Amino acid sequence: MKDLSKFQLILMVVFGAFIFFGVLIFASGKFSKTQNVVTVTVWGFISPVDFSLLIEPAGLKDNLTIKVDYVQKSEKTFDNDFVEALASQSGPDLFFLSQDAILKHKSKIFPIPDTVVSVRSFKDAFIEEGELYLSAEGVLGLPFIVDPMVMYWNRDIFSNAGISVPPKLWSEFYDIASKLTIKDGSLNVTQSIVALGEYTNVSHATDLFSLLIMQAGGLISTFGNNEIQSALLNKFDAPTLPATLALSFYTEFTNPVKPFYSWNRSLPASKDFFIFGNLAMYFGYASEIKQITDKNPNLNFDVAKIPQSTTTSQKITFGRMYALAIPKASRNINSAIGAAILLAGNPSIARLTQITRLPPVRRDLLSIRPTDDYLSVFYDSAIQSRAWLQPSKTDTDAIFKKMIESVTGGRSNVNESVSRADSELNLLFKNMK
Repeated sequence: MKDLSKFQLILMVVFGAFIFFGVLIFASGKFSKTQNVVTVTVWGFISPVDFSLLIEPAGLKDNLTIKVDYVQKSEKTFDNDFVEALASQSGPDLFFLSQDAILKHKSKIFPIPDTVVSVRSFKDAFIEEGELYLSAEGVLGLPFIVDPMVMYWNRDIFSNAGISVPPKLWSEFYDIASKLTIKDGSLNVTQSIVALGEYTNVSHATDLFSLLIMQAGGLISTFGNNEIQSALLNKFDAPTLPATLALSFYTEFTNPVKPFYSWNRSLPASKDFFIFGNLAMYFGYASEIKQITDKNPNLNFDVAKIPQSTTTSQKITFGRMYALAIPKASRNINSAIGAAILLAGNPSIARLTQITRLPPVRRDLLSIRPTDDYLSVFYDSAIQSRAWLQPSKTDTDAIFKKMIESVTGGRSNVNESVSRADSELNLLFKNMK
């Protein structure tokens, strides 16, 4: 407990006082009765062994008021499990809320009031992407894990082509594409510079394309007139629509008549092609490094930050994030808030970083530079991570897939595809009301 930050100690004192008097009252009108020990059930996506290692640094091992019961869940079945559990009043008190599910579950979440976690203290504690969890009603979740997108690059392919360093700008790809892409006599791609242009066999295609839009100076969704709206047709003072710039660049690498043609839908999934040693650069998440190493221990690769655009000066990558959120249906809201504050604190997140080899979500921990070569890239990428509020990941993926494939399939031009996607996204947002 002696390692707890000042911010944690203040919140623990306040929280403890509320529990002692049994009068913690929030805007929802929920009350809590004084108890000796309250069990807080947490649903998450990391292993029980890893989560158990957070209990002591979080100050929950010998806590006199809170006991944590952790249940590992599958991300694939989480939504169904969550809805069914809430219906049967057997849901968790805390759960991992991904950034792409914020809008989907917002109506089920108990917002932590500003009197407990203020906007100022939240912004001081967590990276900018975490602000997706801020709402007018309060904090929808305390950031817990960030998994930034990075660029994995094959050192042997670059060396064989006489290129010493990977590109830092997207514009550099045009100049080196012919050196890093190999085609046979029938123009079949046997080695590729990059997996761009298709959807189905490009890992994280929606996230990657979203990243290109944001790097071009655009946004995918915005909040205006008291509602979330698509921003794909918003120029944001740019001379050209950022979404059309992004889509034009993304789809150029599948055009066989272009000199930098390097990808098509007949090729394997981009991650597999990289692991096989046939893809010069792969855009994946920091968490994938272990899987890549395990599947091909002999692969000579390194990690770099995602290339940037010359359109804007702001450096951006895409980040997956998970926060600790509290369901409105929880019977232990007060204790759940206390547990969330402790788990999202400095000692717990520092231990989580050691366990997962992922960068921390906390600014104070990111200011301490790691000595590990890979982690230094991950840390910088975490600071630059961004995302956007999606209406539904499944539906959004379908819209982005259609937008990309309508261009590569010759059914629509870039402007038509972006306009159609904008209308479809707006319809999804309206249907969520």
